[in-house]
Amino acid sequence: MKVDDFTYHLPEELIAQNPAKVRDESRLMILRRESGKIEERKFKDIIDYLAPGDLLVLNNSKVIPARLMGKKLSSGIEIEVLLLNEKEKDIWEVLVKPGRRVKQGVEISFGEGKLVGKALDYTEYGGRLMEFSYEGNFDEIIDELGELPLPPYIHQKPADPGRYQTVYARERGSVAAPTAGLHFTPELLEKLEEKGIERSYLTLHVGLGTFRPVKVDNIEEHQMHAEYYELSQETAGLINQKKAEGKRVIAVGTTVTRTLEAIASEQGQLTASKGWTDIFIYPGYEFKVVDALVTNFHLPRSTLLMLVSAFAGRDQVLKAYEQAVANRYRFFSFGDAMFII
Repeated sequence: MKVDDFTYHLPEELIAQNPAKVRDESRLMILRRESGKIEERKFKDIIDYLAPGDLLVLNNSKVIPARLMGKKLSSGIEIEVLLLNEKEKDIWEVLVKPGRRVKQGVEISFGEGKLVGKALDYTEYGGRLMEFSYEGNFDEIIDELGELPLPPYIHQKPADPGRYQTVYARERGSVAAPTAGLHFTPELLEKLEEKGIERSYLTLHVGLGTFRPVKVDNIEEHQMHAEYYELSQETAGLINQKKAEGKRVIAVGTTVTRTLEAIASEQGQLTASKGWTDIFIYPGYEFKVVDALVTNFHLPRSTLLMLVSAFAGRDQVLKAYEQAVANRYRFFSFGDAMFII
């Protein structure tokens, strides 16, 4: 398949620059896979499409303030560093800008020396391996010196940085939010629980793949960047139980979908697991675990749009996107949501 098969026209003004005033007041498009029928509601109305015994699986990864501004120790030139993932103790895979200024051995100071990074090596995707030295607690230093790494299509920081975190974010490590979960409020989660809708959590730390466009013409040649995940025995067991009972497993987001499908056996069984996945889901993939999907509206030509097309059919998805554009839905991270059932 060609990457051009996954494009659509999106007016720039429909790219959401700020979150909805209230998380669950964002719009929700319901897409029924079998019929292609579309309904339009508010996100809080998702409860009407969920039944007792359904299981929501959510990604509890928390976005870290991974964007650091520093200076080369040798020259004072400003360097931007984006933390991607920790490979081993104090050694991180990072992106640097401008890259030509950061060769092996270059040292960068952050916060007037509170943190110093040394470039060790180049990575496969044009980044660097960087070793950090500091006194004290690394997470606390990053919280003090770093900024949330907003996507490049968001041009201003939200007034409340917490709006770029889910209300259930717990495990530090992502460089971008698992955005499908941004629509849930504590009150909505409580109402869902009262109705008998269960929920469980896994962790996938969103990494470089979020920032990497598909640069090949044939999508089969695209290589995803590996991301770290953890699935507990409790969550694995609950999902297996739901599948055996014929209940629905509902993935909140593409990150949850990729994690579950990467771990599952051919029979759709899950066991506790942690590690790295570079699974790339595109049309033709046969889903083993996920029965329904909560997701946002994604960039043209993106791997996320390809995953959604694999789940609901490319033609149906692009038709739904056309309707969303015509009806002035808000797109991407701070935008509106779809529920594909």
